[in-house]
Amino acid sequence: MPSALLVIVAVVAFARFAPGGAALRDARWYRGWAGWLGDRVQAERGERALAMLVVAALVLPAVVAVAVLDGLLARGFWDTVLAFVVLAWAWGPRDLDEDVAAAVRATDPPARHAALLRLYPRVTSVPGAGVDAVVHAALLRWFGVLLWFLLLGPAGALGYRLVALTADADMRVRLPGAVVDAAALVLRVLDWPAAQLMTLALALAGNFDAVVGAWRDWHSDGPGLDRGFLYAAARGCVRVELADAERDRNDALVVEIDGDAGAAPGFAAGTAELRDAMSLMWRVLLLWLAFVALIVISGWVL
Repeated sequence: MPSALLVIVAVVAFARFAPGGAALRDARWYRGWAGWLGDRVQAERGERALAMLVVAALVLPAVVAVAVLDGLLARGFWDTVLAFVVLAWAWGPRDLDEDVAAAVRATDPPARHAALLRLYPRVTSVPGAGVDAVVHAALLRWFGVLLWFLLLGPAGALGYRLVALTADADMRVRLPGAVVDAAALVLRVLDWPAAQLMTLALALAGNFDAVVGAWRDWHSDGPGLDRGFLYAAARGCVRVELADAERDRNDALVVEIDGDAGAAPGFAAGTAELRDAMSLMWRVLLLWLAFVALIVISGWVL
């Protein structure tokens, strides 16, 4: 665990400060492998078992290879190097801060919507959609990878990223739709614990009442694998934080601070939502890292 914490901190710093780091996360090798296998498999929509087997055939070879190599290196220096390389590749695939900043810099609603699509392909134009996009991207790029890295090591981080790649809508040109749908189902299962832990961290790092209320309302009809409770909790938290911030300043000052002088009030509010949502994701990440650090310290003490 101490080495895992060091690897995580190093990867977060590398992703944040290394220019051009996203270029190192090239996944063309996996897309090529998926296209080759997809040309040889016919999976119809009703053949879920076959589609799941194809997903396993796509993901498991690389995951097993990394797991075996991780076991052979046995917690030495090169094992730490392997963990860093795999986690750095899985962390992304693009820089979250840069993509959110591109949406903030957008000068009109169509440009912003196009930028948000890079965060969440299913983003809509309804109020709060920018928060959904930021949180969705943070779950896929940061927290899902981080959770499975902590649970299963480098193989877990790699497996999560490959499943997420397989579930991407762009994969439908390489794989049968049933396979992509099966990968999306696996991804929802893998995301569920990470989304729950993110919601807990949101309650601690943001507004507790807003988050708990949104989580409770979403689960009023029973539990499920839908990630919507996480988005609802984040929207509630951001809404309360912005209301508190705007209580002490008038609308003109809000527009000026947001750098959108002359923009429509709704557009300026969307900019504030994006910034607050990104700040909230950083607070959640730091809270996760603090929890891991507490586990490490307690292990040393005990």
